[in-house]
Amino acid sequence: MKIPSVLALSLATSLLFSSATWAADEAKPNTPNPALAVTLTTPQNAKWATQITASGTLAPWQEAMIASEISGLRITEVLVDVGDQVKKGQELVKLSQAAVLADVAQKQASLAEARANAERARRLKTTGALPAQQIDQYLTGEAVAQAALEAQQIRLNQTHIVAPDSGVIASRAATLGAVVQTGTELFRMVRQNKLEWKAEIAGSDVSQIQAGQSAELKLPSDETVTGEVRMIAPTLDPNTRNAIVYVSLPTDSPAKAGMFASGVIRTGSSQALTVPQAAVILRDGNHYVFTLGAENRVNQRLVKTGRTLQGQTEITDGLDATAQVVASGGGFLNDGDTVQVVTGAKP
Repeated sequence: MKIPSVLALSLATSLLFSSATWAADEAKPNTPNPALAVTLTTPQNAKWATQITASGTLAPWQEAMIASEISGLRITEVLVDVGDQVKKGQELVKLSQAAVLADVAQKQASLAEARANAERARRLKTTGALPAQQIDQYLTGEAVAQAALEAQQIRLNQTHIVAPDSGVIASRAATLGAVVQTGTELFRMVRQNKLEWKAEIAGSDVSQIQAGQSAELKLPSDETVTGEVRMIAPTLDPNTRNAIVYVSLPTDSPAKAGMFASGVIRTGSSQALTVPQAAVILRDGNHYVFTLGAENRVNQRLVKTGRTLQGQTEITDGLDATAQVVASGGGFLNDGDTVQVVTGAKP
């Protein structure tokens, strides 16, 4: 039979073809990957502002509680409402004056009588017609009547409840027709319309804060407000070990009491070694830059980063100022890759 001869011929042909293919593959040159074109930069020394991040609530600088100084009188007129700007001495509430005016009239009559008795006593003092004790009583009576009238006049003035300082009305409890009692709160006012940011910072940062430093905070509306450090709380919170920094805000700012804001307190400036933000690569939770080495091969270098400002990133460790750093495209590189340097680019 001829079948074994055919199989032998096919096997020989296959082996010959495989050997030829292997030889052809061996003959092909090992072509390297094309070099990636990159631009280079050198780290720059810059003077950057140092700052401490903080967050906290906006609150009135000082609040004034406005209350009645007399009791038993009815509110006849309420002249202001929440949100109104008021000036020191401006009338806010009027109380009923009828009873007080009657008391004033009575005291005026009593004073007139006491004054007449005192005048008669003075005329008779030298004549001996009146005993000295009675003369003293008349003179004392005049002084007592005068004091009683002045007391009623003070009560009359207290029927006009006025603002103790300039500011804005924050809350109102005064109601038309209500009968007030001494000390009853009628209004609460933000003094001089001043707000402050109660910025909370770590206790370890307190030594860097001084009165007069600038602060910048961002409101929930994304508006930015600049303020000034007024004071630092003398004690730390016993639970959080944080400190409160009181930052005064301008009176014309859009800030409102009760808002929560985050921001920074600027503590000065320091030198920073910076590279373009695009030069810093994040891999596996670490930051790297690529520097140019011998034969146009790049070295992947582990660095520590700090602040980022206007497209520049601060390098705090792992890089010297003379290194040639790949400015962009590092995300496509690996340690030891060959690159083609594009000249003429600005560092």
